[in-house]
Amino acid sequence: MSDTVPKDPRLIAIIVASALFMQNLDSAAVITALPSMARDMGEEPARLGVAITSYLVSLTVFIPFAGWVADRYGPKRIFMFAIALFAASSVACGLSNGLGELVAARIVQGLAGAMMVPVGRLLLLRGLRKDQMLTAMTWLTMPGMLGPISGPLLGGVLTDQFGWRSVFWINLPVGVLGLCLVAWKIPAVAVANPGPPDTRGLLLVGGAMAAFMFGLETVGRGVVPAGLAEAGLILGVLIGIVAVRHCLRAERPALDFSLLQVPTFHAAAATGTIFRIGAGASPFLVPVLLQVGFGWSATESGLVSFATALGALAMKPLAQPILRRWGFRGAVVWGGLLAGVTLAACALFTPAWPLPAMFLVLAAGGLFRSLQFTALNTLAFADLPQSRFSAATGFYGIAQQIAPALGVVLATASLEASAALAGREVAAPDFAMAFIVAGLVVASAAPFFARLPPDAGDEVSGHGSR
Repeated sequence: MSDTVPKDPRLIAIIVASALFMQNLDSAAVITALPSMARDMGEEPARLGVAITSYLVSLTVFIPFAGWVADRYGPKRIFMFAIALFAASSVACGLSNGLGELVAARIVQGLAGAMMVPVGRLLLLRGLRKDQMLTAMTWLTMPGMLGPISGPLLGGVLTDQFGWRSVFWINLPVGVLGLCLVAWKIPAVAVANPGPPDTRGLLLVGGAMAAFMFGLETVGRGVVPAGLAEAGLILGVLIGIVAVRHCLRAERPALDFSLLQVPTFHAAAATGTIFRIGAGASPFLVPVLLQVGFGWSATESGLVSFATALGALAMKPLAQPILRRWGFRGAVVWGGLLAGVTLAACALFTPAWPLPAMFLVLAAGGLFRSLQFTALNTLAFADLPQSRFSAATGFYGIAQQIAPALGVVLATASLEASAALAGREVAAPDFAMAFIVAGLVVASAAPFFARLPPDAGDEVSGHGSR
């Protein structure tokens, strides 16, 4: 078996990205289909939220296991297993006739997603030279931007034309195609012996993530008995403290906190989480403002929101020249500030705004956020030896998963606080406050990014070699 990848990593990046796009698209499209699912199953729409919560909890629980499993059985084999399991569980979701069946299938889907994202990244990065990493991550970053934006639009079209079950079934042909491409085009990676897993650490980290994500996804939504969501958050924090103490003492910990001693990984995983929390408010705030605040249809909202995806696409050919010219530190500092400004600028939106102007602001936001995500996803691995990639991909995956959920909490808390101060129910003016708060959170990461060394990641970006 070969333990290297072809000289040009773009093909592998596209194949891996297609599987990740399937997951991100599914997560966003399901939200659009929830009302139709509720009617068909005879449930209240709020109760169907457990279909989202169960998936996210399962996803976060199993991410810490991904690195060890990939090392033990081989990343290509685990990636193919994850794609097959995701496609099969998607079919099971589409065949569900009740809430219990749907939740069970979504839990399995979450397990598959937890293996697919970090192991796909690991499969791509293994064997790459430093100067190939930026190209690979540029192509891999796109699903994270395109899925949440295009998912609601595609989910609405599929639900209206073919029923809610088609939202899940669309994953079957995508999964089959992905399996064939992985088997055909991606070489196997040599299997190493990672030693015994940190079972206690994995259980503690998984338990903390499960409780905390359950609390985040249910707090304030009235889908669980009063106080249960808050109890989940508190329990998650308490178990998390025990998990951190264990991992700091363990020889081969489930979460290797020594990775944070590497400045580039610290910037991407820790400071990057601050950025992602603010940015994670946008996919929630924009469609809700357009539909609830302005009274637009879901299709109209989806078409305008798609400007963010177009901006992200436009950044793909620009990311490498920008990083080569300004380096990682300059790009993440100024890119973060500009991303914060464009996000806060959405506070100015009113129904009287010209559509092209609104489209341009959203596209600019997608442009700068895409640059930031590409830079951070590459920076996380820029200065790590390949022997630590497995540990890093699990750690980084957890940070990536928690941040968007916290972004939604930030958005809803800002909306409710603004409405409470005005003594009314949430209305269109309250979105201005939420966008400003989210923009400030995004921009607040810039001073921390500025602490990076000037030559951080230069071997990867090519900065300073001109």
